[in-house]
Amino acid sequence: MDALIKKQLVKKGAEAILYRGSFLGFDVIIKERIPKKYRSAKMDEYVRRFRTIHEAKLLISARKAGIPTPFVYFVNKEKSLIVMDYIKGDLVKELVHQMSKEERENVFYKIGSLIAKLHVNGMVHGDLTTSNMIMLNNTVYFIDFGLGGYTVELEDRGVDLHLMFRALESTHYQVYAECKSLIERGYESVAGKDLAFKVLERVKEIRRRGRYVSGKITY
Repeated sequence: MDALIKKQLVKKGAEAILYRGSFLGFDVIIKERIPKKYRSAKMDEYVRRFRTIHEAKLLISARKAGIPTPFVYFVNKEKSLIVMDYIKGDLVKELVHQMSKEERENVFYKIGSLIAKLHVNGMVHGDLTTSNMIMLNNTVYFIDFGLGGYTVELEDRGVDLHLMFRALESTHYQVYAECKSLIERGYESVAGKDLAFKVLERVKEIRRRGRYVSGKITY
């Protein structure tokens, strides 16, 4: 751990703190899960350790499956800490409205194909938004697998895509329809027509389910 140096606070979230730093001469992001006082000390340690190991495994599994993710350099179970490569790009969220139509077509088709690649390899991301995607040298990197999991359930795949579409609709509503269509096409290009149809039908069902609660629109 002497080779690990924290240099700059990047983000403080509800579950973890992100730092910029260096590790063995590499620029890294350090993700450290913070203790929660509402849990017993023993339970808190177990939860943070489990989630840290689980996220690191997902990052590695996704990378092996061909999804660009930060390279995991080191995991400290005792401190619930992951050291990973710092991707020196820009959040897709910040680039969407600067892109030409042609660039958007390329990027969102690619995003759809990467989501499908994740799904057909038995994983879901759990928090698919353009804030969890980084563009670098025409490559889209998926980051933050803290809510992800290993699953082949249709419902889980549908929820994954549903969250992506909801994020697009709320954050990039001007180009929502265009980007949604591109993601669907990219998804089908990898998942195949049969699986893509089933997952997208489940997305529609999930959206219908969430639209009304006691007769009131929920979003």
